[in-house]
Amino acid sequence: MDFLNKTIEINILDFILIASSVILIFIITMSNSFRIKSFAKKQERFFRSLGGGNIEDSLNRFLDKAEEINDRSIVLENHCNEIDRKMLKCFQKIGVVRYNAFENVGSDLSFSIALLDANDDGFVINGIYSRDSSCTYAKPINNGVAKYVLSAEEMQAVDTARKSVRKPEKYFNAN
Repeated sequence: MDFLNKTIEINILDFILIASSVILIFIITMSNSFRIKSFAKKQERFFRSLGGGNIEDSLNRFLDKAEEINDRSIVLENHCNEIDRKMLKCFQKIGVVRYNAFENVGSDLSFSIALLDANDDGFVINGIYSRDSSCTYAKPINNGVAKYVLSAEEMQAVDTARKSVRKPEKYFNAN
C-alpha cells in the first residue's frame, strides 16, 4: 500500500506539473494568436494601400513621388526668392503728413506723401493748397536721401515712411 501511495503521490505531482505547463502553453498561444491577428490587420491595410501591386513597385512609386515633390519644392523656393527680390523694388513704405501751408487757409489741406521701397528709394509728392490755387510737385529719394532740399513736412513724411515697415526677411536661401 505504501508503494501505491508513493506512486499516486508522484503521479499527482507530475499531473500538476504537466497541467501547469499546458495552461502556460495555452496562455502563450492565445497571446501569440492576438499578436498575429493584429499583425495580419496591419499587413492587410498595408497591402491594400499598395493598390494590388508588389512592394518593390510601390516603393518605386513612393520614391518617384518624393522626388517629384522635392523638385516642385525647389521650383517653389526659387519662385519665392524671385518674389522676395522683386518686393525689394515695390513701394512698401508710406508716410503721409497733412499740414496747413498758409495761416489764412483753414484746415490741413496741404500734404506730403513719401513712397519708398525696401532700399528707401522712391519719391515724395508735395501738394500745397491755397485759396487761389493748388500746386503739386515731386522729389526723388535715393537711399533715404533727397537730391533736392526737403521741407520740414516732406522730411517728416520720409521719416514716417522709413519707419513704417522693416525690410522683408528671407524665408529660403537664395540660389
